[in-house]
Amino acid sequence: MTPCLQIESLTKSFGDLVLFENFSLGIGEGQRVGLIAKNGTGKTTLLNILAGEEDYDSGTITFRRDLKVAYLEQDPKFPAGTTVLEACFLSDSPVIRAIADYERAVQRSGLQNDDDHTLQEAIAQMDRLDAWTYESRVKQILTRLNITAFDQQTENLSGGQTKRIALANALITEPDLLILDEPTNHLDLEMTRWLEEYLSRTKLTLLMVTHDRYFLDRVCTEIIEIDHRQSYSYKGNYSYYLEKRQERLDAAEAQRESDRNLYRKELDWMRRQPQARATKARARIESFYELEERLRKERETGDVRLDVKASYIGKKIFEVRGLSKRFGEKVILDNFEYTFSRYEKMGIVGGNGTGKSTFIKMLMGLVQPDSGTIDIGETVRFGYYSQEGIAFDEKAKVIDVVNEIAENIELSDGRKMSASQFLQYFLFTPQTQYNFVAKLSGGERRRLYLCTILMRNPNFLVLDEPTNDLDILTLQVLEEYLQSYSGCLIVVSHDRYFMDKVADHLLVFEGDGKLKDFPAGYSRYLEWKELKESEEQGQTAQAGPGTAKGKVSGQRPGHGNTGGANAPVAHASPASSPGTPSGSPATGNRNVQKRKLSFNEKRELEQLERQIPELEAEKAALETEMSSGTLPIDELTAKSLRISELIEQIDEASMRWLELSDI
Repeated sequence: MTPCLQIESLTKSFGDLVLFENFSLGIGEGQRVGLIAKNGTGKTTLLNILAGEEDYDSGTITFRRDLKVAYLEQDPKFPAGTTVLEACFLSDSPVIRAIADYERAVQRSGLQNDDDHTLQEAIAQMDRLDAWTYESRVKQILTRLNITAFDQQTENLSGGQTKRIALANALITEPDLLILDEPTNHLDLEMTRWLEEYLSRTKLTLLMVTHDRYFLDRVCTEIIEIDHRQSYSYKGNYSYYLEKRQERLDAAEAQRESDRNLYRKELDWMRRQPQARATKARARIESFYELEERLRKERETGDVRLDVKASYIGKKIFEVRGLSKRFGEKVILDNFEYTFSRYEKMGIVGGNGTGKSTFIKMLMGLVQPDSGTIDIGETVRFGYYSQEGIAFDEKAKVIDVVNEIAENIELSDGRKMSASQFLQYFLFTPQTQYNFVAKLSGGERRRLYLCTILMRNPNFLVLDEPTNDLDILTLQVLEEYLQSYSGCLIVVSHDRYFMDKVADHLLVFEGDGKLKDFPAGYSRYLEWKELKESEEQGQTAQAGPGTAKGKVSGQRPGHGNTGGANAPVAHASPASSPGTPSGSPATGNRNVQKRKLSFNEKRELEQLERQIPELEAEKAALETEMSSGTLPIDELTAKSLRISELIEQIDEASMRWLELSDI
């Protein structure tokens, strides 16, 4: 394999903070490498160094001769006054240089004399690089990324639009080595999947940092993890990495257990006050202190587990009645109605610009609807994590930021966890806790912002794109926290892996005020969507089921005002679920011809509507028993296996119910 990039003994520090030391990495032609590490360990700094935008302290970086490199920054910026199209002509690629040379040659030639030698050379170079079609290819990629206002000024664009223009800029140069820093941030599902397919079918070499684990799994062929300044390479995709990393962690845990046993033995020897006159005794004493220091560091960086006691929340959460909102001709919500239930965990998905964040801001009282009401229960205490974040006092220490909110938080078993322990749970080491906020990386700031929300102990979390700029290890911690969280949850995210872990059901914003309540996770929704699209390809428009406009369609049976654990509740009843237009039957679309259910299908549908609530009730009862702390290990194991079976049965039954209710 021809080497594209070789890094040897690279060292980089900021003052007394060492990001990486003697770091080495080699990337061969055609490799697609994903880089994984905690926020603040220098991932973005490393990419900036490779792109030539930052210096390093020592070491060597060697690129293959004539290697074309393109870099997508995490937060790209363009010069003021630049249009969208002009922004794609700012790189220093051979094609851009050829276009610039040609334009200068044309200006100098005046009448474009064919005998002009400079002009002829420029034309020949344009031919060799196929530069004549560059602008049309730029527009094609921009359009695919949902950017069509080519003359718009870049300073008027959102952060997501700017990121997509920078992505188009990187892709259009057709580099040999593509370096990507969080490429899926601000991309909706359709764009992310297009990018997956694009990168998978090209032969370019890839080095990227991303928190999107499905994206890593489908695109990368090698994972490199940086942990405590050590790098570990895994020759496979993300799934392979998880398996092999666990083996490494198990081996490390076995070594720690051996160290602890040895420490107890050596501590007993030390307590007998050995004399250090002999060389062997002195060496043994030194080894003891080295072992003690190693175990101390392991305690500092070890995992902390918590189950926070959420504040009381009543039966009434919030009710939406007749909610409508539009911006000009763009309809966001049209007579939307919904009843949110206690303990519900809802994921909100949809394309960019369909109104997901607008709905969240209306719920938070930050945006006013055109009509309709949102009636919120008196006991609800929101914890709102916005995309915009908050401004911290740069001179404050991390621990002080959290201590100002609360010095401790109560756990479900009555114990209290200090602010420092809570920060440690979210991967802030004791050393980092006493750093000033000014020293934090962008990802660490987002993590601190998250801690300030959770430390207030709300009983209803509203998280708008929480996965952006968080590293994978933090996401795993957040997933674990939310899975054990006993309050209500609404989360907006394009991260499929994250949504599969934390959301019980989805509210899908389809655009033009159309919404759909889907009774399962993100992956199941994608499977269902692909199945429906393939079925509808050979059908006429009349044969397809309608989608409720304004009111939610697709509510799962058994999910009403039950208040059970993990019970998504929609306003519409099963009778008015998928395929039912908004309004009463008398005012619905009478022209849509739909196949009627057979006798056996009707019986199956009725049986499913009884079966699903029973399965969910059994699952909730088992979860309550398992959390009691009174069961022996054999019963815990058996009940855990049964819960896994129930989850599969509920998902299968819900999917079948949805299929039948769409007929």
